[in-house]
Amino acid sequence: MAIKDLEIRQRNVDIVAEVVEIGEVREFNKFGRPGRVATAKIKDETGEISLTLWNEDIDRVKVGDTIRIKNGFVNEWQGTAQLTTGRMGSLEVLSKADEGSEAEPEPSGEDSAEEDIE
Repeated sequence: MAIKDLEIRQRNVDIVAEVVEIGEVREFNKFGRPGRVATAKIKDETGEISLTLWNEDIDRVKVGDTIRIKNGFVNEWQGTAQLTTGRMGSLEVLSKADEGSEAEPEPSGEDSAEEDIE
């Protein structure tokens, strides 16, 4: 799957891309549960898209890393398409920017209050 082919409200997104930017980490409290969120920018050979990073995924991903999103979801925030792992998806780090080689995948699939916090 390529970034240029992603559409708002699309589910079951499986994509490999490079992290090119990570924004400021914001803390929130939803239904009495604290959490953290940051918006990253990822790219492949076809384009770029914003990616919502939740909680532990924020600390696992660095600019330059190659990641795989499995079972992601494309939503819309302020008129712009944004990819997220949501509740059912996962993020794997395929290669670290400073290593330049394949790393052991680090799957994530946490239960969280990740939807609709913004």
